[in-house]
Amino acid sequence: MTERTMFRTIALIASIGLMPSLTACSDAPPVERPLSEDALNAVADNAGAPKDQLVRAIDDLFVKEELGDTRALLVMHGGMIVAERYADGYNADTRFVSWSMAKTVTAVMIGMLVADGRLRLDESVPEPRWSQTGDPRGEITLRQLLQMRSGLRHTEAGDPPYDSAEVQMLFREGRDDMADWATSQPLEAEPGAKFEYSSNTTVILADIAARVLTKSTDPDTRREAVDTFLRTRLFGPLDMDSMVPEYDANGTLIGGSLMHATARDWGKFGEFLRNKGSYRGSQLIPRKWITFMTTPSPRSGFYGAQTWLNKESGLDRDEKLQDRGPDTMFAAIGHMGQYVLVSPEQKLTVVRLGHSSAEDRKRMLQDLLDVVELYPET
Repeated sequence: MTERTMFRTIALIASIGLMPSLTACSDAPPVERPLSEDALNAVADNAGAPKDQLVRAIDDLFVKEELGDTRALLVMHGGMIVAERYADGYNADTRFVSWSMAKTVTAVMIGMLVADGRLRLDESVPEPRWSQTGDPRGEITLRQLLQMRSGLRHTEAGDPPYDSAEVQMLFREGRDDMADWATSQPLEAEPGAKFEYSSNTTVILADIAARVLTKSTDPDTRREAVDTFLRTRLFGPLDMDSMVPEYDANGTLIGGSLMHATARDWGKFGEFLRNKGSYRGSQLIPRKWITFMTTPSPRSGFYGAQTWLNKESGLDRDEKLQDRGPDTMFAAIGHMGQYVLVSPEQKLTVVRLGHSSAEDRKRMLQDLLDVVELYPET
């Protein structure tokens, strides 16, 4: 047999499965991906978790193509930043869009107005359109709006997408006066009877806040009243100096979708929630309000008040996957993979900001939870 014929024979045997591959025969351990200088420098020595494992878990989020595009990752443990990394083109001064993480901020604003005695959880909301005699929408309470069970016909994800209530409100006929469009929708269920996630609902909450803070209908006055309240009562005390909320043409806060801030400021907001509304010894909102936000609603075990819970696959929203992490973990979550994960039992806040498709996001979240699970529960 010539040498050429021998190699052809070996190749044929291997191709039909009669001979194991050279890789299968090797006892050598798999070669780990080399880590960049950025990866190694992103994690503090006293990170509260095994540094080598934490470096590797964070690196996975940045380099695995099947997870989408991670642009910022921040880990706070015990109130300190212990890991921080950015993709090329982004840094600690970059403002990242919240998408629906803004809902959780809006819930805090409403809670402050309730604490001030200017709103009540279980009373009909001050919406003029619903106050006419016989309008069943007049029975909707603030609690029901916060828990996404208003009963209004708000379809978040339509087919086709441009027919969804969210898209129509944000980008089509409702874009100039979003609250007017959202409150004009009819009931499709009895108030309080069912859960339906809705960005329209949060805009109604933002409009209610504006109505409480000023009687003016002038857009600039409405915008200034809400902006001043947020900066005086929340953003200022938390040193969230980068926060930029957006408003529609009628001066209504786009409270369900559009706020911009750095990863560090999103981390400060997560720590504020982890500490039950306390920051540097000041109680900015009653502790019981944060408890309310993070308690399952009567119609949804995975959702509280404008906040996602780590129950019944609330964080990953994939029933085929087992929940991971402590039951007490909760999150502000935004479109395309924006996360502020808060785990009080682990003294942990993890911020991930970026752009992942629906399928990539399912995989990405599992890798993000790899980071979370490196920290012990106390």
